[in-house]
Amino acid sequence: MKYISTRAGMQPLSFSDILLEGLAPDGGLAVPEHYPQVKADTLEAWRDLSYAELAAQILGLFVDDLDKDTLRQLTAQAYQSSVFDSPDIVPLKPLQQDFALLGLSQGPTLAFKDMAMQFLGQIFEYVLDQRQTTLNIVGATSGDTGSAAEYALRGKRGVSVFMLSPYGRMSAFQRAQMYSLQDENIHNLSVKGVFDDCQDIVKALSGDLAFKSAKHLGAVNSINWARIAAQVVYYFWGWLRASNGPGQKVSFAVPSGNFGNILSGHIARQMGLPIHRLVLATNENNVLEEFFRTGIYRPRPATHTYATSSPSMDISRASNFERFVFDLLGRDGQQVRHLWQQLAEQGSFDLSAYLPEFEARYGFVAGVSTHADRLETIRRVQAEYGVLIDPHTADGVKVAEQYREPGIPMLVLETALPAKFSETIEEATGAPAPIPAHLAQLADLPQKVVVMDADLLQVRAYIEQHAPV
Repeated sequence: MKYISTRAGMQPLSFSDILLEGLAPDGGLAVPEHYPQVKADTLEAWRDLSYAELAAQILGLFVDDLDKDTLRQLTAQAYQSSVFDSPDIVPLKPLQQDFALLGLSQGPTLAFKDMAMQFLGQIFEYVLDQRQTTLNIVGATSGDTGSAAEYALRGKRGVSVFMLSPYGRMSAFQRAQMYSLQDENIHNLSVKGVFDDCQDIVKALSGDLAFKSAKHLGAVNSINWARIAAQVVYYFWGWLRASNGPGQKVSFAVPSGNFGNILSGHIARQMGLPIHRLVLATNENNVLEEFFRTGIYRPRPATHTYATSSPSMDISRASNFERFVFDLLGRDGQQVRHLWQQLAEQGSFDLSAYLPEFEARYGFVAGVSTHADRLETIRRVQAEYGVLIDPHTADGVKVAEQYREPGIPMLVLETALPAKFSETIEEATGAPAPIPAHLAQLADLPQKVVVMDADLLQVRAYIEQHAPV
């Protein structure tokens, strides 16, 4: 298995090479030359595997340059019950018949991002040790990626993290999780702008090939293919627990802002997993929903990116969307490059000619959830099922209900635990969200963060000053 760029300007590379690269040199994203196929009998043989064992099997289809024993050791270290607050790692949380949450928030930062980041923490350290080199991770977060990355990489040999977050746009709990870390290899930069501003700076730094090489820059956002590959695992895990046998169709509803989480479902489906629908749920920042409804991709400027009560999805330019468009266009990198040039010049592009394929060929449908919807869904799910959900998961539940079908299980991907968004939970239910005992004093810890303008040169100067030689 080798990797190419969505813009056709990169020679095929190994998994470990793209693990350390981030953006491709041509500005595109790394994708496998083909998607490995999983047959029905192989799926059935995987039913009794632990999560770590299943991860080793699936990731082994994408990792071409590590032996199987090493990969098993890395997944065993990443997915252990001492790290995740569930013996299953990813429990199924039933709401009613054929309707359940896929519990992705049992990790150390209470968010689904832990599922991929714990693996990345292990494999980064291993590959850097093998190559006797170092890496400076530069990332952007709308709330959960940052803390998951920092908790996975804190204290790791050979890795420093520079994480950009939008000033005043995250919940108090999210800020406390990130900014309370005092490890020398962790640097939090609070940028006066929105998430898209942070993401643009990260892409610009990665696109400066001389700076990238000199400072050994890498990525931990979902532009890093390893993130996407690790997330594919829980779609297989969910299907194996919700299905009743070979060929059983299962639908997945996914709250999505940057398109990485649902892209992993798309890849699982392309690999042969019997997924019926991929239900994309957005908040008021509905650029992706608009695309799947109209075929027009029209990202919004920062001034029109709304601050909502599901802040991790307050994104108007979805980095991973390019990987889906690459597949949609028959994996034609030249055409993708042209589209993104058009996007830069005109602010949008039109793929409405492909509208019939979105659901018929790829299973994609979409919907929007508002603040009022979130509050009502949180209240109703607690009243009817006795389950308290966070605002992003509420977006997923609300949109999923529009697409449920008899006899086809619907799994809503849980995004985070309610404790991360207590103000909204209290608005919905009248009571604050319970905080896990081990995090009860989090808000009282000292915080280490640098506030700066949304300015590429300021961020670059900070990295130059603080990146290890």
